[in-house]
Amino acid sequence: MTTTISAAAILLDMDGTLVDSSAVVERVWTDWAAEHGLDPAEVMQVIHGRQGHASMAILLPGRPVEENLADNRAMLERETAETEGVVAIAGAAELLRSLAGVPHALVTSASRPLASARMTAAGLTMPPVAVTAESVSASKPDPEGFLAAAEALGVPYGDCVVFEDSEAGITAARRAGMRVVGVGPLAEPFRPDHLVRDLSSVRVAVDGTAMTITLEPRLTGGPEQTGDGA
Repeated sequence: MTTTISAAAILLDMDGTLVDSSAVVERVWTDWAAEHGLDPAEVMQVIHGRQGHASMAILLPGRPVEENLADNRAMLERETAETEGVVAIAGAAELLRSLAGVPHALVTSASRPLASARMTAAGLTMPPVAVTAESVSASKPDPEGFLAAAEALGVPYGDCVVFEDSEAGITAARRAGMRVVGVGPLAEPFRPDHLVRDLSSVRVAVDGTAMTITLEPRLTGGPEQTGDGA
């Protein structure tokens, strides 16, 4: 069944939502896991949606913060330089074009240089408002990034719709009091309010200051199909 929702602003995660950077992420984190004697598969279960140093703190509890921050800086430099295999999620370019001139923002755990490098590699236009790692004091699942984006756009939190793919991101959006559209099958276990296969399932119509978002039924899930999503 096609679903229609209204919003005053759309907030977009980057990795896994607008951009498929999995090839680079897996290379970089697999190398890091090997350096620290960790199982790469277990590492990959933790890192999505968070800033690197926050993931490291979970994976290596008790490790000095300074070491995590140093590793994070080195990792960001490598990820920014390596863009081979970075591509747009289906429908991302069309969605961004449809949002031109209406309130929308990027909210990502990536740094500004990394976000710019990946959006460029994927052939996508950076939204005029972008909340990146440098903009916040706490990583997702903390809601700070989404709250900051809503404030920058001048839109009430409850009037924002968030597009996310990770547990950390979906949790952050919920904590911000926002509705969540999960993108891709990996989002389904975290029970977003709605679920789409990719962004080609999304249409946005603008009437003055109001946006109507239509979600095509290309992936089952969400509370309207599977029960309470809380």
